[in-house]
Amino acid sequence: MIKSFRILHIVLGAAIGLSSCKAQTVAPIASSNEECVQNYDPKADYFADKVNPTYAKGFTVSYQKHYKVVSASNAWKGANAAFQYVLMQCGTPIPSGFSPEQIIQIPVQSIVVMSTTHLLHLQQLGVVDRIKGVSDFKQINTPSVIEKIKANQLAEVGSNQSVNVEKILELAPELVTTFGSGDPKTDAHPKLLEARLKVAIVAEYIESSPLGRAEWLKFISLFFNREAKAEQAFEQMAKRYNPIAQRAKQAKRKPSVFAGFDNKGTWYVLGGDSYAAKFLEDARANYLWQDDRSTGSLNLSFEAVFDRANQAEFWLNGSQ
Repeated sequence: MIKSFRILHIVLGAAIGLSSCKAQTVAPIASSNEECVQNYDPKADYFADKVNPTYAKGFTVSYQKHYKVVSASNAWKGANAAFQYVLMQCGTPIPSGFSPEQIIQIPVQSIVVMSTTHLLHLQQLGVVDRIKGVSDFKQINTPSVIEKIKANQLAEVGSNQSVNVEKILELAPELVTTFGSGDPKTDAHPKLLEARLKVAIVAEYIESSPLGRAEWLKFISLFFNREAKAEQAFEQMAKRYNPIAQRAKQAKRKPSVFAGFDNKGTWYVLGGDSYAAKFLEDARANYLWQDDRSTGSLNLSFEAVFDRANQAEFWLNGSQ
């Protein structure tokens, strides 16, 4: 069901603190990757390009000289703990004070992607060539990824509880990106972590603004050292979006809108504080659940939906 609601999002819009850690006095990891540091200098700053989220509330990043500490504090609705990733520049020493599971060597050279919403970010960052597998071919509409599918350059690995962990292990990606719902019956990341894969939870759908959601492009860029590209792409999006939203505020009429769909008797409706509801607000719509303060979706009965929405002027239905 999370998958279905994420499609609705596409239709509508298509923390742990850092302790003082010092580097271990161990030799840098050797690599033939030309993006790796060849002669490590402990005084050098290996991240000339940096990002700082301004709209997104769900992640933070702290830069050290040769590694970054990234925290995702709101991985899903009601999440009680943050996910923390230590992104270590390859060819430099392993930072101390962190568990091995947290440490990911960057820039990542191979990736498996469990959500279609991450693919456009990878295209914007110019790293589509590093994608080795995706969850479901049928859901993809990113042109460059479709070309890889046609050329038999991608593997299909399944999603949620049906994820093919063995297939992913065969692909041996340096990173898997996925999303979480907090439901162990449907989430894929517990299985992936159990298999000792490096997993990043991308929680853009929890954001409460469209630009906050879009800014997760910067989160993904951190794993590839593509911050400069991310900043440029995001700045262009904001420059397009904000003037349109300001223009829409001048409209005199606010049509009533209901957004949601039914699945097996449960109606999934946009939370009033979701980024997709903010889309509707910015478009000068009167969203019928705008007084709700939930991000993500609401699970309602038919009667509750009908009582409020039966006279709505527009119904946006993003179901499959």
